[in-house]
Amino acid sequence: MHSHRQHPRAATIFGVILVALSFATCAAADAVDDYLRDAMQHHPIPGAALAIVRGTNIVKNAGYGMANLENHTPVTTDTAFEIGSMTKQFTAAGILLLAQDRKLSVDDRISTFLKGTPTNWYWITLRHLMTHTSGLKNYTGLDGFELTRHLTQAQFISKMAAYPLDFKPGDKWAYCNTSYNLLGWVIENVSGKSYAEFLQERIFAPLHMTNTALRAPGVVLPGRASGYETNRAGQFVNRDPDVTDVFSAGALVSTVGDLAKWNAALDTNLILSSESLRQMWTPVRLNDGTRHPYGFGWFLSSYQGHANVGHSGSTDGFSASLQRFPEAGLTVILLSNSDEFDIATKLAKEIGIMELK
Repeated sequence: MHSHRQHPRAATIFGVILVALSFATCAAADAVDDYLRDAMQHHPIPGAALAIVRGTNIVKNAGYGMANLENHTPVTTDTAFEIGSMTKQFTAAGILLLAQDRKLSVDDRISTFLKGTPTNWYWITLRHLMTHTSGLKNYTGLDGFELTRHLTQAQFISKMAAYPLDFKPGDKWAYCNTSYNLLGWVIENVSGKSYAEFLQERIFAPLHMTNTALRAPGVVLPGRASGYETNRAGQFVNRDPDVTDVFSAGALVSTVGDLAKWNAALDTNLILSSESLRQMWTPVRLNDGTRHPYGFGWFLSSYQGHANVGHSGSTDGFSASLQRFPEAGLTVILLSNSDEFDIATKLAKEIGIMELK
């Protein structure tokens, strides 16, 4: 979907633009501000938004750098960024909501809900899709799935049906965007609504997440940040407009404020039941009985000795992350318009450790 590059010499290239810290909530820069400001001088990060949540309180909410370099538009706490694969937790929640409605079970075969699936998909269940254990090939590494093509559900399934499974469903864990696109269509087929309409009705509207939507290029989204990549000379360039269509695997745009509302809802039963949350955060069990630290749209692990539940998001020109440290009731949400793979997660986890000390 996009090449992953490191930029050790970024300080000399970006330092002039990125030394300024904008819209921090505290008048005086604190240790987190200093840490992020330093990171932005050593990595290609034009702009970032940060929220730190303790319990039910947002204790830090700040914007840094630029949302748009051409217009010198600063990042604020209301700037909307693509959140990439963080979308998956919302897709998984959609499936769990339909399970709560008794319209499906997570162990149902996907052929029950999707037309035109090949015979070798027969044993694939919704659980396999949500836990990346389906064996389906990851389409984002293949040609022909660009956003400009607007493949229909039938076209997507037909195109993927031509590829053999990489392994028997449940045998292994392998990150797979294909699975989450299919889950989006399951939501549409079962609910009778579009993916966007379903999420709006069942999650975004109830939580007053007014700045969260699909990243449709033609739609004007207030406060949307521009995505940036770097060329061989290490200079920022506008991201290639011919991006992969990531739909329900990674196409949401949101703000740190909206994501803080979602994060708060995960500590209640406002959207998902206790049983749904338990399932979502239970590591997948493979066919041989071993566990893999991934639930339904969430990585489940530890970081420097602290329990850590989170997910990164990476689309062309954007890096995003939501990292929960449940034992301490701490969450770090970091959104950026950087093309450095997983940089938001690396920084968010480190900020989490700083806050835990």
